[in-house]
This record gives sequence, structure tokens and C-alpha cells, in this order.
Amino acid sequence: MTADNIPADGAVCAAYFGYEDAAAALVFLEKAFGFEKTFAQDGENGEILHAEMRFPGGAIMMGTGRDEQRAGDVKTKPAGRGLYIVTDDVDGVFERAKAAGAHVVWEPHDTEFGTRRCRVLDPEGYEWSFGSYRPGADPKW
Repeated sequence: MTADNIPADGAVCAAYFGYEDAAAALVFLEKAFGFEKTFAQDGENGEILHAEMRFPGGAIMMGTGRDEQRAGDVKTKPAGRGLYIVTDDVDGVFERAKAAGAHVVWEPHDTEFGTRRCRVLDPEGYEWSFGSYRPGADPKW
């Protein structure tokens, strides 16, 4: 994945994640999904105060989460919220994520709408969905 199609002035919408171990999350997201780290500001004791990663069409921000930002200890059950990323290579992203240790929620499959999708959890339990459906575009079904 490359980030060539992000506007020069940056993404217009970016999710933010508070991770217990943001440094490890940066490594996982690069290895699993091919995200590119564009910025990281280190804090004390190995914390990441703020970091940014980009991917085709978007960007995310993250840092070492504070206690009030954490959802709990559930790491292998979907929480019903996460990030959906459009890709034409659902199977390739899935295989890469699985090889990096992502927990499988949905293996790649075709939907009743004629699209393809998969869903995984990262090591801290955040949901990452990848699919060929393009939200906001005119549906073809």
C-alpha cells in the first residue's frame, strides 16, 4: 500500500487511537497493513505522545492512551466499532495482517452486495475492516 493519493495538505478525516503500547502499535500497523509512519513524538518512559500514519486515501493518529481512553481488557472480541479502509486487495491485506498476528474476525468473503471484505483485530483489540465497497459512492447493487 502506498499513500500517494493523500492530498498535499493532508487527510480530511483521521481516526485517533489510544494504545497501551503505541510504539508496538506503530510497528504492527506497518507490518500488518503497510501503513507508513509520518511522525512520532516521544514522551517519557517510552510513551508516544503523538504519532501519525498514512495509507492510501487516509491517515490515522495515535498515542499512548490514558486510562480513561481504554475500553477494557477485551482483546479478542469485536467491540462493534473500528475503522473501515477501502482496498482492491482484501485478500492480500488479510494475509499480511494474519501473518503479523492479527486476530481474525471475518476471513475474506464476498458479500451479498457484490463486494469483498474482511475484519481483524489488532493486538490491543481495535477492529480493522478492509473491503472493496466505497462508502459515499453510488451503490451498484
